[in-house]
Amino acid sequence: MTHDLVTSLRPLLVAEASAEACAFGGEPADLEQAVWLRLLERVDAHGPPPDPGRWLRRTVRAEARRGRRAARREASLTADPADPSAPDPERLALADARGRALRDAARRLPGRCPRLIGALLAPHDPTYREIAGELGMSQGSLGPERSRCLGCLRRLLAPEVAVDGRGG
Repeated sequence: MTHDLVTSLRPLLVAEASAEACAFGGEPADLEQAVWLRLLERVDAHGPPPDPGRWLRRTVRAEARRGRRAARREASLTADPADPSAPDPERLALADARGRALRDAARRLPGRCPRLIGALLAPHDPTYREIAGELGMSQGSLGPERSRCLGCLRRLLAPEVAVDGRGG
């Protein structure tokens, strides 16, 4: 069973890992290895995934994100402290605060908007099809709903956004 699953998923994994690795400058073989490990852990704990192709694509994206984050952390650890382009602790703290404010504001939105904005901000980077399925709505109505929710979010955040003094 596991051998058949591995054999059937190999071409898809090679293609997905190559595409994702190119996007962040990683090694496709490293990404493939990480995904095979996740598959073995999954099979041992829960059995094979019900939709192996979908599981594989999501896992490749998740592992690629993990690789990008690790690369950013390594880069920040090796960055020259005098380098003005290096992220400083204050900028990182401000970015975290903005992210928290955005998620808090999204939770205060009306109707389906909190779930929709939450899905769009999800760390596992879901596709429109996945978001539509999760929210029980058609994929075609997702765009207009997203626009409406973003408009509500803009209005909600407008009083909270400080003008930085550069005129704008």
